[in-house]
Amino acid sequence: MVVVPLTKPAEIASEAPLAQCADTTNWIRYAAAGTLAASGALLITGNRRAGLIAAASGVALAMIDQQETVSTWWNMLPSFLEEINDTLSRAQVAVTDLSAQGQKLREVLRG
Repeated sequence: MVVVPLTKPAEIASEAPLAQCADTTNWIRYAAAGTLAASGALLITGNRRAGLIAAASGVALAMIDQQETVSTWWNMLPSFLEEINDTLSRAQVAVTDLSAQGQKLREVLRG
């Protein structure tokens, strides 16, 4: 005959999953979603100031909930800004070249 010691009674063990489920509920996520939904409703009804304040609050709550994602994006921001700067520089060179070619074309057509 084998005796197995039980550290918790069966009643308490059955309540543990419910308590664990309540602890894992992410209330910040629900608050952020509700605030963003309310801001959308306020903006649609024409309450711009209240809608923008609610949207800012919802974004702040979402950022608190997603700290790892915000940190990752923040660390990648300099490389994105560098890429945008390079793209704008290339676009500026292309516009300058097009302007110069347009000027040459006008001179040829006049002359």
